[in-house]
Amino acid sequence: MEPVLFAIGTFISTTLGGLFGIRNHDRLHLIMSFTAGVVVAVSFFDILPEAIRLTLASGGAIGTVFAATVIGFLTFHILEKTAVIHHSHEEFYAEHGHPQVGLVGAAGLSFHSFLDGVGIGLGFHVGTHVGLIISLAVIAHDFSDGLNTVTFMLTHGNTKAKAFSMLLVDALAPVLGVFITFLHPIAETALAPYLGFFAGFLLYIGASDLLPEAHSHESSYRMISLTIVGVLFIYIVSRFS
Repeated sequence: MEPVLFAIGTFISTTLGGLFGIRNHDRLHLIMSFTAGVVVAVSFFDILPEAIRLTLASGGAIGTVFAATVIGFLTFHILEKTAVIHHSHEEFYAEHGHPQVGLVGAAGLSFHSFLDGVGIGLGFHVGTHVGLIISLAVIAHDFSDGLNTVTFMLTHGNTKAKAFSMLLVDALAPVLGVFITFLHPIAETALAPYLGFFAGFLLYIGASDLLPEAHSHESSYRMISLTIVGVLFIYIVSRFS
């Protein structure tokens, strides 16, 4: 019963974050500044440490995690620069939307949210205390996941209706992840390579996509401060939740 309640909590948190992004579409560049800090910080403070922990627990080599991170970074770089011809040197970068990029980003975040749910389920299989800690951490940063999903969709020229559809997918993903762990056992060691890969994906999105678009019209100390706030927010969540 407890895992189900926390799964519902992740759905609510993700949905609220996404709706915030949709309602404040006219302030998207400010939101992107915050989101860039969030996705970079999630990679360093949340995803990579967990991937390393899983690797060490299974007796694997830490180098494989960082290799997967580099592969994730380069994979999205190649996809963005060749498959969808998303040129970073265009004069009006923010206005040249490529819906495919937004869909790829949102789908990646949804899969990450699915694994968040898997983490909750596995935590409760280990013990109630472990499950509770993981659940609180996931719910705390799922608001940002919903915000990120909507931001990726709207930034790359998708409609608000499509952004909302992907938001629902992202919100339902952790719920599905929780139920999967009670239907079929999942080895934790299988998650480490994916987590490293996804960390590289987020690092590319934050540093090479969101930040350039956020500052494409103008830069300000306010926008820089929002990026720092995004980093500090995830740092606090990862350390004290």
